[in-house]
Amino acid sequence: MNIGDKLFRFELKATDGRTYNSFSYADRSALLIIVTCNHCPYARAYWKRFIKLNSTYEEDNLGIIAINPNDANQYPEDSFDNMVKLMKDLGNPFVYAHDEDQSVTKRLGASRTPEVFLFNSKRELVYRGAIDDSWDNENSVTRVYLEDAIEHALDGLEVDFPEVPPVGCSIKWKPGNEPQ
Repeated sequence: MNIGDKLFRFELKATDGRTYNSFSYADRSALLIIVTCNHCPYARAYWKRFIKLNSTYEEDNLGIIAINPNDANQYPEDSFDNMVKLMKDLGNPFVYAHDEDQSVTKRLGASRTPEVFLFNSKRELVYRGAIDDSWDNENSVTRVYLEDAIEHALDGLEVDFPEVPPVGCSIKWKPGNEPQ
C-alpha cells in the first residue's frame, strides 16, 4: 500500500474467538494495524510498547489490530494456539488476529515484523513503517515515529514523516506465497 491508499476489506479470526474486519473500528478516529508475531526478537521487544500505546490512545479513539502472518509450520511459536497464550499472558490488551492465508499482510505490502500501518478517520494510509528508532532499548528511543503519526492522525493533520523503513524479522511466507 502507498500513502493515501484506502484500507481494503478484510476479515480475520482473532485470539479472543471473534472475527474482525476492516469495519470493526469504524467509530474510531484512526486505526493502527500492527504486523507482528510471537517469535521474532524485534517483535517481542515491542509488545510492552504496543500495550502502552493502546492504553495511551484508546480513549483518544485509536483502534488497534495486531496481525500475525507467519507460517506456523516453519515457526511453531507463531501458531494460533501460541498467539492465544501470549494474549492471555499479556492480559488481552487489544485484538491479535491470525492472517493464516497471508492475504491481508500481502495486500498491505508488509515485509517485516513488526511493521505498522496507520489509517486516518477516512481509512486512508497516513503512516507505514517503523515504530521508533530503538527496537532493542526503549530507554534509548529519541524518535517516536508512530506516536507522532498517531498524534497527527487524531488531530486530522498530515503526518510529517509518512514512511520510515521498518526494522525487524522478515515475514515467514508460506512456500510459494512469497510476494513477487
